[in-house]
Amino acid sequence: MELKNTVLGIELGSTRIKAVLIDDKHLPIASGDFEWENQLVDGIWTYSMDMVHTGLQSCFARLREDVKAKFGLELTTVGAIGVSAMMHGYLPFDKDGKQLAEFRTWRNTITGPAAEKLTELFGFNIPQRWSIAHLYQAILNGEAHVKDIAFLTTLAGYIHWRLSGKKVMGVGEASGMFPIDSGKLDYDEGMLRKFKALTGIELRAILPEVLPAGASGGALTEAGARFLDPTGTLLPGIPLAPCEGDAGTGMTATDSVRVRTGNVSAGTSDFAMIVTDKALGVHREIDMVTTPDGLPVAMVHCNNCTSDINAWVNLFSEFCETMGLETNKGELFTRLFRKALEGDPDCGGLLSFNYFSGEGVTDLDEGRPLFARTPNAKFTLANFMRTHLLSALATLKIGLDILVGTEQVSIDKLTGHGGFFKTPEVGQRLLSAAVGAPVSVMETAGEGGPYGMALLGAYMLWKDEGESLPDYLDNKVFAQAKVSTLMADAADEAGFTAFLERYKKALPLERAAIEVL
Repeated sequence: MELKNTVLGIELGSTRIKAVLIDDKHLPIASGDFEWENQLVDGIWTYSMDMVHTGLQSCFARLREDVKAKFGLELTTVGAIGVSAMMHGYLPFDKDGKQLAEFRTWRNTITGPAAEKLTELFGFNIPQRWSIAHLYQAILNGEAHVKDIAFLTTLAGYIHWRLSGKKVMGVGEASGMFPIDSGKLDYDEGMLRKFKALTGIELRAILPEVLPAGASGGALTEAGARFLDPTGTLLPGIPLAPCEGDAGTGMTATDSVRVRTGNVSAGTSDFAMIVTDKALGVHREIDMVTTPDGLPVAMVHCNNCTSDINAWVNLFSEFCETMGLETNKGELFTRLFRKALEGDPDCGGLLSFNYFSGEGVTDLDEGRPLFARTPNAKFTLANFMRTHLLSALATLKIGLDILVGTEQVSIDKLTGHGGFFKTPEVGQRLLSAAVGAPVSVMETAGEGGPYGMALLGAYMLWKDEGESLPDYLDNKVFAQAKVSTLMADAADEAGFTAFLERYKKALPLERAAIEVL
């Protein structure tokens, strides 16, 4: 294997940091990972920067071990590196590179007044988790550190800066910091002026430079190489692709960057991304971001997806241990997911809310995981599991109904990826029931974001002159891809509709739980 003909994609996701190495045929050949969890500290969802550094280095070390085991090679270099991470959030630094406040992640719902004011000012939806909402809320709160901010970035932007010394990011990631003008592939100039008039802050002086997919994001410095690989094995000088967010890498990994294509990423959070060819009205449930090459994307983002499912599976695993039964966690997930397909289409009258944190789509600033049933409900394991799987998709469906119904956005192709789709057919079928359309899943669906980031690095390295990102993905990456497409039957669709009506009527129950628990 020639290491120069490989590309490394790294993604810092909400529950796992993962690295995927691909070859010149765009196939994954090695990987490494590190599991972690966010912490609620003084009311802020965060990750300590020590854990960010340790996790990234541990993930890379496991990748090095995998390469050594499979190919007998030391991982001294690669053709290119790309880094992605959870979008949005808040990471401010002063002129000396000192971090000024704790990392505030996308999961926080603490910027309501700022998001509402900026949405009104810009005539453009600014969600609570966007970086600009966090900055303006810090101003409204009178936080002392604001006056010292010399650089404001995201987690992906921070890691890219540490690796390359460059304060840059891909346009898709930048679109979760501040609104983007897709015609200019840059921050919207009119909105920048409005923010300066409001606050006196010249944002261009503190925000990262915006780069499209395919541009150079700099190169790995000596300090960057030691930051990623403290052993000294990795050599500097490796080209870096512009960093991206998990939304952009998900679009890339599923070949969903062309107009009228879309994808659903479902893991700790879930979101649907639909590439549009027209301007949309302002909806608080719909975010407007961009593809990695700058096309406008309508995004329905939900803070909660599989966390509650994971918690219940952990409980079932503990039960098995208590009974002296040996279980593999992966097999337990698979069996329980498959059991859900045996349930009643409408879950037999059971109901759950999967809200570990607040949820913008349903206008909740906090969350309480909740399971409820009537005395005569069909309380079976199959219905119980199906309830939690449908609950994981319910809020997403509420947002998509606005996109497809109110805005008449057309979708030619919808592709699913992420942990929700790892068990064949189950997540795919239930998502199809939710959206009433066929859903495709690729063989590489489980690789997700880091694979998509590696593909963006490959595009930077190996694209032909003038070749667009959609053409590169269609013709060179996914032309021979193994794809399964599935359409739910009418009973599943009707069952999801009935479940969702019960879910929406019961939202006051979730609000009451937040008040009293």
